[in-house]
Amino acid sequence: MGTVVDDAASVEFHAFFERHYAELSRLAHLLTGEADAADDLAADALLALWHRWDRVRAADHPVAYARGVVANLARTRIRSAVRERRRITLFWSQREEKTENPDVAGVVDVQSALRRLPFRKRACVVLRHAFDLSEKDTALALGVSVGTVKSQTSKGMAELQKLLGTGDAPRRMHAGVNGTAGVTGTSVTGAGVPSSGGRDR
Repeated sequence: MGTVVDDAASVEFHAFFERHYAELSRLAHLLTGEADAADDLAADALLALWHRWDRVRAADHPVAYARGVVANLARTRIRSAVRERRRITLFWSQREEKTENPDVAGVVDVQSALRRLPFRKRACVVLRHAFDLSEKDTALALGVSVGTVKSQTSKGMAELQKLLGTGDAPRRMHAGVNGTAGVTGTSVTGAGVPSSGGRDR
């Protein structure tokens, strides 16, 4: 009987993996800015989910739980890199003073602009505008209140608009994020990512 239960759990987890791995990898890429590390972070997150699969499968929002794990792993990776290199500006600094290009503001793209946002603002902006999650689902994924999501998203988008020099940051966000499709081979709005009306909500 135990084997049947274990086999059922394994099949269920495999289906979850196949459906959400691409989305989680893309989320890791956007949060860390590291394409090479994205797949590893997604795999680490899914391994952690497998070890507590009984709890995850019983959760009201398994996908939100998974996104939260990826966000935590991404935050830990960033903090670790900053400590190791002793350069807090590794991910956050603005480099205008270090560049010789007078038109730097005109060539800042969405992904580099995202890397300049503090982590929580970046996570809220990515989940709301790149993954089209509702405020409630973003709050679930990050373990914060809906009010925090609203505030951090608004501030993050305002900062992005300054960095991009445009008032059309949401549209450019989608365009820039679609450039990460090479990490997983699918678009952000593809089958691997539930829409705001998806059954995983």
